[in-house]
Amino acid sequence: MDRRVRVQGEPVESYPALPPEAERGSVRRITVVGEEVLSRPCRAVTEFGTPELSALIDDMFLTMHIAEGAGLAANQVDVDLRLFVYDCPDDHGIRHVGHLVNPVLDLPDPGRRRLLDDSEGCLSVPGAAMEVPRTDRAVARGFDKDGNPLVIEGTGYFARCLQHETDHLIGHTYLDRLAKRDRKDALRQMADRREDVFAQRARRAANLSQ
Repeated sequence: MDRRVRVQGEPVESYPALPPEAERGSVRRITVVGEEVLSRPCRAVTEFGTPELSALIDDMFLTMHIAEGAGLAANQVDVDLRLFVYDCPDDHGIRHVGHLVNPVLDLPDPGRRRLLDDSEGCLSVPGAAMEVPRTDRAVARGFDKDGNPLVIEGTGYFARCLQHETDHLIGHTYLDRLAKRDRKDALRQMADRREDVFAQRARRAANLSQ
């Protein structure tokens, strides 16, 4: 079995470049920092196994793919639910793909915690990237769309992804972890580059629909 891909935390023999969810989905607009939905805690999902929840996950996968992201939270498509999707490599080249509903993040104890500074971007802060300290290991516990419990473990870049997306669901972006001067720098980057990013996303969406 090829263990280079893990779907919902489990190794699979093979997996397509474009996840099946994205094949079914429609592209949604990605919210941008400053919009109110990104700055408040999201509501817990209380109804599992619904067509609406499945359709939202499908749309989020395609939207993430079009924007060339590694993760996407529901409030980034203007839905204030505790849910994120991911398609993200770790530092060992293993691709992690899946979704997590109502996640709770477990981080190592402070005495065993190793913080890594690395460049981090966000689809809701288009065109900007800044160094953000994150722990090198993380565990996210939650449910799949049918209400089955999940435990997803991440190291390196994938651990960063789990922390980043869980932050979104409590109303935070990575900008909230920056010093005031660095936050201003990130917002300047976004102002300079956002239109180019939007144009690139539009081209990718158009190419996929052909």
